[in-house]
Amino acid sequence: MFENLSERLERSFKILKGEGKITEINVAETLKDVRRALLDADVNYKVAKTFTDTVKQKALGMNVLTAVKPGQLMVKLVHDELAELMGGKAAELNLEGHPAIILMSGLQGSGKTTFSGKLANMLKTKQHKRPLLVACDVYRPAAIQQLHVVGESVGVDVYSEPDNKNVVEIANNAIRKAKQENYNIVIVDTAGRLAVDEEMMNEIATLKEAIHPDETLFVVDSMTGQDAVNTAKEFNDRLDFDGVVLTKLDGDTRGGAALSIRTVVTKPIKFIGTGEKMEAIDVFHPSRMADRILGMGDVVSLVERAQAQFDEEEARRLQKKIAKDKFDFDDFLGQIQQIKKMGNLKELASMIPGVGKQIKDLDIDDNAFKGIEAIIQSMTPKERQNPDILNQSRKLRIAKGSGTTIQDVNRLLKQFDQTRKMMKMVSGMGKAHPFRLPKGGALR
Repeated sequence: MFENLSERLERSFKILKGEGKITEINVAETLKDVRRALLDADVNYKVAKTFTDTVKQKALGMNVLTAVKPGQLMVKLVHDELAELMGGKAAELNLEGHPAIILMSGLQGSGKTTFSGKLANMLKTKQHKRPLLVACDVYRPAAIQQLHVVGESVGVDVYSEPDNKNVVEIANNAIRKAKQENYNIVIVDTAGRLAVDEEMMNEIATLKEAIHPDETLFVVDSMTGQDAVNTAKEFNDRLDFDGVVLTKLDGDTRGGAALSIRTVVTKPIKFIGTGEKMEAIDVFHPSRMADRILGMGDVVSLVERAQAQFDEEEARRLQKKIAKDKFDFDDFLGQIQQIKKMGNLKELASMIPGVGKQIKDLDIDDNAFKGIEAIIQSMTPKERQNPDILNQSRKLRIAKGSGTTIQDVNRLLKQFDQTRKMMKMVSGMGKAHPFRLPKGGALR
């Protein structure tokens, strides 16, 4: 995420390295490079110019403290201005309606249907809501079926009328059902449309007027860069939406949309999609995104993702088992699966301060745990619960069943034993300890 922009900004700040004080000359040189970095990231030209002019004005008006170097001060100023550029603070959803109605809009292929499922899943699991997904894309082949598949994958009901082409009727019938059956959120998935398609734009404008949504969200593919910003402006002129959702931020995005859209459209970015999994959705926090862009990591988001997957009751149960030296391969497998739900492994690692730069050229495979899972799943229930009974013949059977070698099985057993000892030691010190792989990690 934003790797090229991060590198360019880091190079820009090096201009001030070793300088004793901030002067108009060295600030101008640094910010000229910062502006080039922003333009290369496909940030709107006017936005980039205003941004650097503001930073320059603030920098020249400040006295540099003895303990703070000019380069550090410039990073702080750029960080704060980046956060302000993206909205300053997180924008919340308005969910006051009974039920609260959320209308999704956007171009074809922007990821509306998938995001609708992710949002429903987040509201269900984190806010204990009871959402109903509504299929109002009556044009795209298999769109209704796709929403049903998405809904089933996250355990959320879907309302559809496959033979009805009137989206206002479908939405109103769904809202009526929600009121009768106590759903407190209605998420209306609509067809993708072009801003130049007058008939389709009229349809969604009519739909919005008919159902009076509490929130209208515009979903945009962040990889389209400045085009995404222009499209958002055209949609906003017609729909007056409440917020923006940026999808595919885990891809090779240059960052232009995230940095420009708030200024150009004057509507907040509310959510970002960070992967294909249904859990890969984050509330957009401008300050945290500025941290990531400047290579500072994002520990708060990392902890929040961990907390979302590791519930307290399960942690207490595991702590008791660890204290009694009863931690087994079933527990080990469960912890791996929870870590996988947290998202893309490279993205998770990049949230740790200082790590992002170190791993930018590394290919961290999301299937790194597959070999471990295959070995554990090739064990019998008795073997998982009693690893000490694994003799040579059992290991050979497990290796053959998992498509690995006996060396792989022995390596995993050694790692498991190290993990169990480490967890017991930490538990004995009176501290709960989340699962982590010992040095050596996944199977090579």
